[in-house]
Amino acid sequence: MRPDKNFATALVLMLAASTGACSAATSQGAPLPPRAIGHVFIIVLENKGYASTFGAKADGRSPYLSRDLPGMGALLTQYYAIGHSSLPNYIAMVSGQSPNPETQKNCPVFLDWKGATTPDADGQVAGTGCVYPDTIRTIGNQLQDAGGTWKAYLEDMGNDPKRDGGRRCAHPAIGAVDRTPSSTAEDQYATRHNPFMYHHAIIDDVSNCQARVVALDELSADLRTEATTPNYAFVVPNLCHDGHDTNCPTGEPGGLVSADPFLRQWVGRILASRAFRKDGLLIVTFDEAARRDTAACCNEPTGPNTRLPGKRGPGGGRVGAVLISPFIRPGTVSDVPYNHYSMLKSVEQLLGLDYLGFAGQAGLVPFGPDVFTRPTGSAR
Repeated sequence: MRPDKNFATALVLMLAASTGACSAATSQGAPLPPRAIGHVFIIVLENKGYASTFGAKADGRSPYLSRDLPGMGALLTQYYAIGHSSLPNYIAMVSGQSPNPETQKNCPVFLDWKGATTPDADGQVAGTGCVYPDTIRTIGNQLQDAGGTWKAYLEDMGNDPKRDGGRRCAHPAIGAVDRTPSSTAEDQYATRHNPFMYHHAIIDDVSNCQARVVALDELSADLRTEATTPNYAFVVPNLCHDGHDTNCPTGEPGGLVSADPFLRQWVGRILASRAFRKDGLLIVTFDEAARRDTAACCNEPTGPNTRLPGKRGPGGGRVGAVLISPFIRPGTVSDVPYNHYSMLKSVEQLLGLDYLGFAGQAGLVPFGPDVFTRPTGSAR
């Protein structure tokens, strides 16, 4: 990873760009964190809009999500998904690619890319398909090239190898039917919630992919020391614990009722880790809102492959997000608009990386002083 002085320079630029977008209610000119955010953890939940999770319609069945987490960090009240269905949102989070007709259908068949392979001026490739050409890089590729470390941790991946292909780098063969659209009592992994599998830049290097896209239970061991904790960790619950399914085949109720204990367990482990306590940032958000919510923010671009990223509208709806860090004052609330492209841009900026795809959109605001409200990064 890069030295702290380079981080400080990048963060100065980031905060300067962000300050102009902040409302009067946000922190203005907040002091800068004194050292790099060196470890980013992202947990993605499923298919819930802001009103039912953090807003007025939160029903109390998930108090850890709706009450405890916002009290630990910053609640982003105007955070938006970029499209429908699930898969385009996951892909946007890691490579900045916009939806295409196949990803909008969640790729029931693992189709190879058909179309251009050279990105345009916006970092997009024109065409359709599921597995993007190797010219489309992910944040994992970027970080590894820069000397950093990354892993994706997928709950239940490999519980049934005949169904999803094994405990490491699990995906269908090119052209094959995806066997994971629904869950079983033994295995509730979904390929469509594992965005790294949709990039040749990841899956074609099989040994590297197997080392970095792993089952969730490996996270516990990796968190034991700072040296074994990756700089970037992308954490995905199974179909029951992410809030997607109800009446799960395991007998669990599913929905937010089952998401809450998952969060208590894994957020607790992350926050207790030496890496997080030193220089960590945890982001908890949702892939998309309910299908009827197609709202967008942040001047979200359309195309080149779809006119409506939300199928019936411009975006994926308002989902909200919570960010927790030693550099964030507990109880912070930000009304600044952000989306998944903003998150990718923010993480790339914090880790000293260039912008991928629509994360490089002109005028897109990354997380700024409205979020990073604690100047010293001191322990809570």
